[in-house]
Amino acid sequence: MADRTAPNCHLRLEWVYGYRGHQCRNNLYYTAAKEIVYFVAGVGVVYNTREHKQKFYLGHNDDIISLALHPERVLVATGQVGKEPYICVWDSYTVQTVSILKDVHTHGIACLAFDLEGQCLVSVGLDSKNTICVWDWRRGKVLAAAPGHTDRIFDISWDLYQPNKLVSCGVKHIKFWSLCGNALTPKRGVFGKTGDLQTILCLACAKDEVTYSGALNGDIYVWKGINLMRTIQGAHGSGIFSMNACEEGFATGGRDGSVRLWDLNFKPITVIDLRETDQGYKGLSVRSVCWRGDHILVGTQDSEIFEVVVHDRNKPFLIMQGHCEGELWALAVHPTKPLAMTGSDDRSVRIWSLIDHALIARCNMEEPIRCAAVSTDGIHLALGMKDGSFTVLRVRDMTEVVHVKDRKEAIHELKYSPDGAHLAVGSNENTVDIYGVVQRYKKVGECIGSNSFITHMDWSTDSKYLQTNDGSGRRLFYRMPSGKEVTNREELKLVQWASWTCVLGPEVNGIWPKYSDINDINSVDANFNNQVLVTADDYGLVKLMRYPCIRKGAKFRKYLGHSAHITNVRWSHDYQWVITIGGADHSVFQWKFIPERKSKEALHIAPQETLADSNSEESDSDQSDVPEMDSEIEQETQLTYRRQVYKEDLPQLKEQCKEKHRATAMKKRERAPGNGIKLHFIHGYRGYDCRSNLFYTQTGEIVYHVAAVGVVYNRQQNTQRFYMGHDDDILCLAIHPLKDYVATGQVGRDSSVHIWDTETLKPMSVLKGFHQLGVCALDFSADGKRLASVGLDDNHTIVLWDWRKGEKLSAMRGSKDKIFVVKINPYLPDKLITAGVKHMKFWHKAGGGLIGRKGNMGKTETMMCAVYGWSEEMVFSGTCTGDICIWRDMFLMKTVKAHDGPVFSMHALEKGFVTGGKDGIVALWDDTFERCLKTYAIKRAVLAPGSKGLLLEDNPSIRAISLGHGHILVGTKNGEILEVDKSGPITLIVQGHMEGEVWGLATHPHLPLCATVSDDKTLRIWDLSPSHCMLAVRKLRKGGRCCCFSPDGKALAVGLNDGSFLIVNADTLEDLVSFHHRKDIISDIRFSPGAGKYLAVASGDSFVDIYNVMSSKRVGVCKGCLSYITHLDWDKRGKLLQVNTAAKEQFFFEAPRGKRQTIPASEVEKIDWSTWTCVLGPSVEGVWPVISEVAEVTAACLSNDRRVLATGDDLGYIKLFRYPVKGKYAKFKRYVAHSTHVTNVRWTHDDSLLVTVGGGDTCLMIWAHEPGGLREFKLCDSEESDIESEDDGGYDSDVTRENEINYTIKALSTNMRPMTGVKPHLQMKEPSIDERPPVSRALPQPEKLQTNNVGKKKRPIEDLVLELVFGYRGNDCRNNVHYLNEGADIIYHTASVGIVLNLTTSCQSFYVEHSDDILCLTINQHPKFPNVVATGQVATSPSIHVWDAMTKQTLSVLRCFHSGSVCSVSFSATGRLLLSVGLDPEHTVTIWKWQEGAKVASRVGHTQRIFVAEFRPDSDTHFVSVGIKHVRFWTLAGRALLSKKGVLSSIEDARMQTMLSVAFGANNLTFTGTISGDVCVWKEHILVRIVAKAHTGPVFTMYTTLRDGLIVTGGKERPSKEGGALKLWDQELKRCRAFRLETGQIIDCVRSVCRGKGKILVGTRNAEIIEVGEKNAACNILVNGHMDGPIWGLGTHPSRDVFLSAAEDGTVRLWDIPEKKMLNKVNLGHPAHTISYSPEGDMVAIGMKNGEFIILLVASLKIWGKKRDRRSPIQDIRFSPNSRFLAVGSTECAVDFYDLTLGPQLNRINCCRDIPSFVMQMDLSADSSYIQISTGAYKRLVYEVPSGRQITEQIQIDRITWATWTSVLGDEVVGIWSRNADKADVTCACVSHSGLNIVTGDDFGMVKLFDFPSPEKFAKHKRFLGHSAHLTNVRFTNGDRFVVSAGGDDRSLFVWRCVHAPH
Repeated sequence: MADRTAPNCHLRLEWVYGYRGHQCRNNLYYTAAKEIVYFVAGVGVVYNTREHKQKFYLGHNDDIISLALHPERVLVATGQVGKEPYICVWDSYTVQTVSILKDVHTHGIACLAFDLEGQCLVSVGLDSKNTICVWDWRRGKVLAAAPGHTDRIFDISWDLYQPNKLVSCGVKHIKFWSLCGNALTPKRGVFGKTGDLQTILCLACAKDEVTYSGALNGDIYVWKGINLMRTIQGAHGSGIFSMNACEEGFATGGRDGSVRLWDLNFKPITVIDLRETDQGYKGLSVRSVCWRGDHILVGTQDSEIFEVVVHDRNKPFLIMQGHCEGELWALAVHPTKPLAMTGSDDRSVRIWSLIDHALIARCNMEEPIRCAAVSTDGIHLALGMKDGSFTVLRVRDMTEVVHVKDRKEAIHELKYSPDGAHLAVGSNENTVDIYGVVQRYKKVGECIGSNSFITHMDWSTDSKYLQTNDGSGRRLFYRMPSGKEVTNREELKLVQWASWTCVLGPEVNGIWPKYSDINDINSVDANFNNQVLVTADDYGLVKLMRYPCIRKGAKFRKYLGHSAHITNVRWSHDYQWVITIGGADHSVFQWKFIPERKSKEALHIAPQETLADSNSEESDSDQSDVPEMDSEIEQETQLTYRRQVYKEDLPQLKEQCKEKHRATAMKKRERAPGNGIKLHFIHGYRGYDCRSNLFYTQTGEIVYHVAAVGVVYNRQQNTQRFYMGHDDDILCLAIHPLKDYVATGQVGRDSSVHIWDTETLKPMSVLKGFHQLGVCALDFSADGKRLASVGLDDNHTIVLWDWRKGEKLSAMRGSKDKIFVVKINPYLPDKLITAGVKHMKFWHKAGGGLIGRKGNMGKTETMMCAVYGWSEEMVFSGTCTGDICIWRDMFLMKTVKAHDGPVFSMHALEKGFVTGGKDGIVALWDDTFERCLKTYAIKRAVLAPGSKGLLLEDNPSIRAISLGHGHILVGTKNGEILEVDKSGPITLIVQGHMEGEVWGLATHPHLPLCATVSDDKTLRIWDLSPSHCMLAVRKLRKGGRCCCFSPDGKALAVGLNDGSFLIVNADTLEDLVSFHHRKDIISDIRFSPGAGKYLAVASGDSFVDIYNVMSSKRVGVCKGCLSYITHLDWDKRGKLLQVNTAAKEQFFFEAPRGKRQTIPASEVEKIDWSTWTCVLGPSVEGVWPVISEVAEVTAACLSNDRRVLATGDDLGYIKLFRYPVKGKYAKFKRYVAHSTHVTNVRWTHDDSLLVTVGGGDTCLMIWAHEPGGLREFKLCDSEESDIESEDDGGYDSDVTRENEINYTIKALSTNMRPMTGVKPHLQMKEPSIDERPPVSRALPQPEKLQTNNVGKKKRPIEDLVLELVFGYRGNDCRNNVHYLNEGADIIYHTASVGIVLNLTTSCQSFYVEHSDDILCLTINQHPKFPNVVATGQVATSPSIHVWDAMTKQTLSVLRCFHSGSVCSVSFSATGRLLLSVGLDPEHTVTIWKWQEGAKVASRVGHTQRIFVAEFRPDSDTHFVSVGIKHVRFWTLAGRALLSKKGVLSSIEDARMQTMLSVAFGANNLTFTGTISGDVCVWKEHILVRIVAKAHTGPVFTMYTTLRDGLIVTGGKERPSKEGGALKLWDQELKRCRAFRLETGQIIDCVRSVCRGKGKILVGTRNAEIIEVGEKNAACNILVNGHMDGPIWGLGTHPSRDVFLSAAEDGTVRLWDIPEKKMLNKVNLGHPAHTISYSPEGDMVAIGMKNGEFIILLVASLKIWGKKRDRRSPIQDIRFSPNSRFLAVGSTECAVDFYDLTLGPQLNRINCCRDIPSFVMQMDLSADSSYIQISTGAYKRLVYEVPSGRQITEQIQIDRITWATWTSVLGDEVVGIWSRNADKADVTCACVSHSGLNIVTGDDFGMVKLFDFPSPEKFAKHKRFLGHSAHLTNVRFTNGDRFVVSAGGDDRSLFVWRCVHAPH
C-alpha cells in the first residue's frame, strides 16, 4: 500500500525567464537597492543584475498586469486580473506582503500609482465603468471611488506638485480629477483647436499644472490646467507607450522602438533607437522605460529587458529575455547537460542554461513550434510544428538536419527511443509515426489505434514498446518499431518504462482529484530515483506527489507562480531542477528540487509566503490517520443555524403584506393593554453548542448568554440583569481585558456583533455588514482596542475590527472547515490564530487583508480551544482527542495528554493554565504543561448546600472555564453554571434544560412553582419565588411536550413523545399511574376544573382521549379533527372542551363522552372558560400578525383576571393584548428575549408573573407583570405595534406638496413648452435664392440689428459674473436661513447657489460648486469650525458639499451611496460628524466624518418621507428624525445606527401624527412640531406631554438656541392680535411670546427660523427673509422674491439699471440693481406672463395668463388701459420703437396690433393670421414696420405692421434691421442650439445692444454667451450655471452693463455683470 501522505521533499522557485511586455506598460523600475523590479505571469520579480540573482513575490493567485513603485523605491504595488482581483503592496527587499487591498474592483486592476508622499495609492479597474479608487493602502481602506470613464483607461498619475489632484488618460480622453472628501470629481481635458481628439496612452505631471501626455499618433500633448496648450509633433513615429519622469527630466518610449530623453521643460536631449543597435531587430516595440541617473531600463513587447548606459547608448545590454507573445508548449531537457530547450508559437526555439540562468542560443523557424525532443546522445533536437511537419536540428549550431511533413494537423508530442534508433511523432490526426534516425528519418512504422489526438507518449527502457495517451482519455500500447497495437496485457506486465510523462495509468491514478474531468492536467514527469512525480495543470499549479500514486486524490505539495495553464513540465537530466512552462504567460520557470534529507535543514528558511499556502496545501481525500470525530463535535459541526425567516426580513415582509391591511387599518383597532411585563429571571445557559462563553466581570458578577439575551448575574443577590440588544440566538461571547465590556455575536442574515457595557447594559458599538448566517467566535486584543470575529459563512470569514470606531481593519476567508476559536496575540495585535476542524492557522494582518499559514503538525487534528502563552510565539491548543498541543511560531513542539475526550475550554493564568474537557474534569497546570497541579471532578457528592439546583449527572461535559475572585467558574453542556472553590466544594448557580426543545409548561394552581418538560427527557420543577432554583428533576424514558398540575396541585400529568403519558406525585415526582394508547406525540394534557375528575389528553394523531382520574379508565374519545391537535381548554363546569388543531380548526366536544358539538360564535363568547390557551376564535382574532404565513402564533394564555392575553410566536416574540382581542391586527406590546419559537406561555395563579419557554433555546423565562397605573418613565422595554394608524392629525397643502414633490434633475429635464416640429439645427437649410454675383452695385447689406451705442467703440462681451440673486427657496425647503459672524451676515440658498448676504453693505457672495438645486443647508455651530456650511443637492447620485461661507472654499464633498436627493443635513455637537437624510425610497440616514469624507454609518430611515433629522446639540451619538407619521430616536454605536420609535401609549388617546420639526431641551427632552399645530414633548423616547395648538397650523420649523436654551417655533397661521406665525418659548415650552410678521399676507407661513443676539431671522413660504427684533417686534424685510413661478415676464428699462419681472404668483415687481433691492410690487390678482417697457420707459405693458393685458403708467403705477381679446395666455407683448403700436402675441396662434395713439380704449386694429403654432417671442424692426415671430413649431415668421401681411421673400427679410432680437429661431442663430437638445430646448435669447453677442437660456438651466450672429451649427460659447431647470427669459440691461435671467423652477432672478473685451 503506497503511502498516502504528501512527499517530504520540496520545490523552491529559483529562476524565471521572461518579462511581461505584452498588454502591459510602465511595469519595470529600479528599486532603491538598484535592483530591477518587474513581473511575469503571477510572480513579482526582483532581479539583482550585479549578482545575477532573482527574488520572487508570490502573493498573487492570477496574472499580474499592473505595477507601481512607492516614491521611496522599496515598496511595490502590484495588481492582478481575476474575478475578485486584489492589489498587494510588498517589500522588494524581503519580498513579504505589507498590505492587501481587496473587495472593490472586479475583472482586474489596470493601472496603479502612488502619490508623492506614498500615503495614498490610486487604482483603476478593468470593469465596464473603469472604476477609479483611492486607497489609504496601509490601512487597506478606500478613501474614494468613482466611475473612471466609459472606455479603457491606460494610465493614471498623481499630480506631484498639487495635493489631491490626479490625471487619467485612455481611449479618446484625458481627465483631470480632484479628490475632496470621499468624492473624485473629473473635468475632461479640452482638446480645442490645438490638437485632434485622440487616444492618450501615457502621462507625466510637471510643475504649474502642466501635464505631458503621449498620444497614439506619436505626438506629445502638453496640457495647462485642463486645456491643451501645445503639441510636440512627431516625438515618436507611432504610439507612445511609456513616459517616465525623473529628476533630470522625462524619458518616453514608443512603438517605433526608440527611447527619447527630454529635459524638465520637455526640450529634446537625445534619442536612442533600439532597432538600430546590435541587439535590435525590426518590429521592436518599447512598452516601458525607467530613467535613473545614467541608466535607462527598457522593456519591450517581446519580453526583453534592455539596460542602456547613457554615454554608451549604442550598446544596450540585454539583461532578460523570454518568449514573445503566442502560446508556449514545447519543452525538452538535454540528456546529459543542464540545458532546457523551449519552442513557442512565436516560431523561435531557445536553449537555456540552467546553471548560468541565461539564454545561450536562439533560432527562428518557419512555423509555430508545439513540441520538442532531444536525442539520447544529445546531438539532435527534433521540433514538432503546428502545421503537421517536424524539423530536426543539430544542437551544436542549430543547423537543419531534415524537415519532414507527413501530416496536416499539429504535432503535439515527439520522443526519441532510449536506444536512439527511432523517433516517435504523435499528431492531432490520432496517429503516431515512427521514423528511423539512422535512415535519415525515414518513416518505418505507424500506430493507428487512437480515435482522438495524441497527448502523451513514453518508451520502454528496451525501446520495444510505446505507450500513448489521447484526448479521449484512452491509454494504448504499441510494439516498436512496427507500430502494431498490443492488446494482450499480460506481456506488458514486465515492461519497464524509460520515462513516465503520461497522465493515465495505475501508477498515476492519484494525480486526479476524486471528482474531476480528465483533461485539466497537462503534463507530468516522474523522478524514479526519488520516487516523486511532478504535475502541471490548467490552474497554474505545480504539484509534487509520491510516485507511484495509485489511489485517487493523493496528497501533494502545491506551488503557485504560473498564472493559468502550465503546458509542460520536465525534470532536468540529473533531477536537480524542475522546469515548467506557461502557455499564456509564455514564461519558463526553473524550480530547485530539495530532496527529503535536505528539506530538514531547509526548515529554518521561512517558507515563501503566499495567500494560498504554497508550502503544501493538503488535498481533500479521506485521511486514514485522522481519529474518529467525537460525537459532540460531530453534532456541533453539523449545526448551521439557518433560519427560514430572519428578523431582518420582517420589514420587507410587512411591506408586502401592507396592501391587505389598507382596508382593515381604517377600522378601529383594539388598543394595546395598559400593563406591561419585564424580564425578571432566566433559567438557562447555552452550553450545548458554545464554548468559553462565561466570565466574571470587574465587579464580580457573572456574564454569559442564553437565547437572544446577554445575562449579568449577581451571585450575592441571586438577581439577573439583561442586555436585550440582540434579536436572535447569541452564539459567542468575549470579555474585554478590563472585564467591563462584553462582545456578543448572533445568528442573522447579516449578523451583528454587539459590544456592550455590563454595568449600564448599553451598547457601545454594533458591528455589522461582514458576516453572513452568524458569528461563531470572538476575541478582544490585549489592549482592548481590537476585536476579531469569525463568521458562519462557507468560508468562515475572519474580520479584525477597530470596534469603537466600528471600522473593519482587515478581512479574509478563514477556512473551508468550521472555526471554533479565534485569538489575538496579546503581545502583537497584528497577529492572530484560528483553530477548528482539522486545522490550526497562524495569521498576520496585511493592510485590508490577513495572511494565514497552516500550523505544521504532521497529522491534522481538530482543535477545540487555544490560548497564547507567556511569550509572543508560544501557543497552546486543545484537541478533540484530549491532547494539548504546544506550538512555537507555527511549529508543533510537543503534545501532552490532558483529558479523556475533547478539551473544550482552556484559560491562561498568571502562572499556568486551567483546562476542562468532555470528561467533566477541571485541571490546573503549571506554565509549561509539564505538571498537572490539581484536578477537580464535577460530581454530585461535592455539591455545596447553597446550590440553586441539582446536578443531573456526574462529570458533565465542560464547555467553558473562567477564573477570578478565588473561584473557578465552569459551564457545562447540560446548561449548568457552577462555581468551584479552590478548596473543592462546588456551588451550582444557574441551570436550565439541556439540548432539545422545551414545550411543556404548567404553573401550580396556588403556589409560586412551575413545571417544565423537554425533549432532553427530563421533568423539572422550578421555584418562582426569589430563590429562583430548580427544586426537583426526574429523568423520563422519552422526551415530553406537555404537562399539567391537577386543580389541587398534588398530581402532575406529563405527556410523552411516544404517545404515552404518566401522572406523578407533584412533590416527589414518583409515578402514580401511566398509560400508552397512542403512537404519536401527546401534544396537550389538561385536568378538568374543580375536583379534577377528568383528564383530557390530546395527541398528534388528532384524537383527544378523556380519562376518569379516579378509576384510571378511558371514558371517551373526541374524534373528527383533521390534523394534529395543538391546544385544549375546559369550560368552568368541566363539561365542554375547546380544541384547536394545526389546520386552524376550532372544535367543541362534550365531556366525558367526547361528542362533537357545533356552537355558534355568539354563544362561544358567553361560555365561561376555565382557562384560555387557544389561539383561534373571534375573541382572539386580533392576535394574528400581518405576516401570519411565516409567523405562527404558537401559544397563548389569558390572565386570571381575564384582562390580558399573552401570546408567543415562531419569531420569538412575546406579545400582550387587551382581551377580548376582536377585529384584525390588534395593537400590542411586544418583547424579544427568546430567539426563535416561543413554545408556551403561562400566567402564575395570581397573575404576578408570566412564565415562558422557548423551543430551541432551552430557556425558561420569568417575566414580572406590571399593572398599568404604575408605569414610571423607565426604559420602556416593549415595542409598539407594527402598523401605524391612518389618521395623522390633519392635512395641510404645504406639507402634502413638500412630501409629494418630485425633484427634476437638471440634466434630465425636458422641454417646458409643448413644442412640435424639427429643431433648428436639424432642419435642412434651403439654399438662398439670392447668391449674389461677386461684384454687385447693390447696396451693402444693412445691419442685422439697430445698435444703440453707436457713438462708443463697440466692444464684445467676454464673460459674465454673477452679481446679484433675487430669490430664496422657502416654498419646499426648511431650516435654511442662518446667521453667520455674530449676525453680520446671513446665509441662505436658491436654485443651485448658496448665498451669503452682508447685512450692512447688502453685498451678496455666492457658492456655485453644486451641479443641481440645493435642497438643504445647515451651519456648524462648534467654535472650532466657524462659518462651516453643509449643503445637500438634488441628483441621481447626490452629493453634500461642506464649505467655508466666507472664502467659499470647498472643504469636502460627500458622494452619497443612495439615489434620490439629500433633504436634510445636520452637524453634531463637536462639529466633526454630519448627518444626512436621503429622498430615496428607503429615506436613508447616513452619518459622515465630513473632514475625511468617510461614511461612518448608514441605515434605512423610514418607509415614508423624513423631513428633518437633527443631532442633539450636546451629543455626537444621539439624534432624532421626524417625518410622515414618524419620530425616531437614534443612537450611533460604533458604525451601527440603533433606533427606537417614539412611544405614545403613556398618554391617553395620543396618536402618531406627521411630525415636521424638532428642537431639544435639557435632560433628554425632545420637542417635535406636528402637522396639526401641536408640539409633542418627549423624554428619552416616551411622550410625556402635548403642547396643544402651539400654532393654529402646522409647526414647520423649530430652533434651539444653544446659549440660553430658548426655543423659537414657526408655523402657518393667520396673523391675529394674540397669535402669530412666529413664537419664542422658554426652555420647557411652557410660556411663549408671539410675534407678527408685517408682510400683509392673509396667512403667514414660516419655513425657517434662526435666533441671533436679540434678533430672530425668519424665512417664509413667500420667499421673504425677515429680521424680527425681540424687544420691539419690529420687522425688517431683508430678502424678497417671487413666491410662485415660473417668472415668465422680464422687462429691462431703456435707460436706467432697473427691471421688472412678472410671475405666476400674480405679482409684478420692480428691482433696482445698484440698490440691490426690490423697489415695488403690484398685486395683479392673476398670474402674469409677459411684461415690456415702452421705448421711453414711461409705460409698461403686462400680458396675463387669462388673455388680458394691462398698460400701467410707470410714474403713478395707475392703470392706463386694459383689454381682454383672447382667452388663453399672452406669451409676449411689445411696444413698437416709434411708440405707436402695441403688439400682443398669444397662445391662440395670433398676434394682435393695437394703436396707442387712439387712446386707452385699446381697439384691435389688425392681427397676423396663419401662424402654425403658439407665439413665443416677438421683435419689431427699427422702423416699426415689420415684426418677427418665433413659434412653437420651430418656425420663424415675418409680418408687416400693422397690416398683418406675411413676408416670405428671403431677400426682403434679409434687409430688415431689427430694433431688438429675442428670437431663438432664424438662420442667424442656428449656432445656439446644442447637440444634446433632443428632449430640451433653448427657451429664450437676447442680443446685446451692441449687436455683437447673444445670450441664451435653456431647459437645462444654463445661461450661454455666444457671438452674434452665429450661423454655423454648434457654435463655441461660454456657459454659466446656477439656475435650476428651465430658464424662462433673459435680457440685457441698457448699455449692456448687466444680463438678467429669470428662472422657471427656481423662481429666482439672477443678475450677471458683463465683462467687456478691452479696447
